[in-house]
Amino acid sequence: MDTPAAPTHAYAHVFTVEASDIDQLGHANNVAYVRWVQEVAAAHWHHFFPPTEALPPQVWVIQEHRVRYLRSAYAGDELRAYTWVADVKGASSKRLTRIERVADGQLLCAAETQWVLLDAGSGRPVRVPGEWAELLLSG
Repeated sequence: MDTPAAPTHAYAHVFTVEASDIDQLGHANNVAYVRWVQEVAAAHWHHFFPPTEALPPQVWVIQEHRVRYLRSAYAGDELRAYTWVADVKGASSKRLTRIERVADGQLLCAAETQWVLLDAGSGRPVRVPGEWAELLLSG
């Protein structure tokens, strides 16, 4: 898995590492990184499509995560997650995420996630509408 720089259209989200994210080794647990990857993806999606009370006809689910942990994060660190959609094919999209420490710009984690769009009622994959794909690919 290569670690490309975030493109100019990447969605950015800044957050702080909480004490509850810290494991017995004194740094952010790997599970916290996976949660952050999912949270920034959801924030990016809701940037385009704000949530409503009605059940959406489609829902995104994760098919596969590939995560590379490079450096540790600690309680109180301010982090910036960048995410963008790199590819859309049929019912699938590939999303890339970088998590960096704000103070020094160090890359802490890089992730590649394969998402699949499902019909919320049947649970079957559905093709990503062309206008969604264009919007996601352009940022």
